[in-house]
Amino acid sequence: MIRIVQIAFLLLCLVLAVAGISISTAISEKETIYDILQANGLPQGIFPKGVREHNYDAATGRFSVSLDHSCDAKYESELHYDANINGTIGSSQISDLLGISAQELFLWFPVKGIRVDVPSSGLIYFDVGVVRKQYSLSLFETPRDCVAVNKVQSLMLPLYQVDQNLGRNVI
Repeated sequence: MIRIVQIAFLLLCLVLAVAGISISTAISEKETIYDILQANGLPQGIFPKGVREHNYDAATGRFSVSLDHSCDAKYESELHYDANINGTIGSSQISDLLGISAQELFLWFPVKGIRVDVPSSGLIYFDVGVVRKQYSLSLFETPRDCVAVNKVQSLMLPLYQVDQNLGRNVI
């Protein structure tokens, strides 16, 4: 009799564990990328409005974000968002970032990482390879509107680029 009770208890625990996994998966699917950013000490406005879809692996921090189209958003300077953005979210930082570029003067630089050093400092840093751009954290409190990039503009080849490896100008 005791053996039957033990088996029944184990089966009940297994059923509850499977149900718990299903519930937690359903909850995480409803979590927005903006919620994930905030939970990791990052401001919601790192990504613009209009995120169509996102995937996030909490175990590794890897994420992907899909927008309806490539677009530009205005902060202190302009940021360009590709239609697909990938990276790794960690505590107060994003690394291995692909799909965001920052404009400095007339040049566009790929943003490789984003970091909030100390939240009380009110600063956020964008790693653009050659330098780190510093912005006010308050600029990124809420997601910005993002203006679709004209297809003709996106097909134009840049006449002037900076070689990210050597830091030399390339024409």
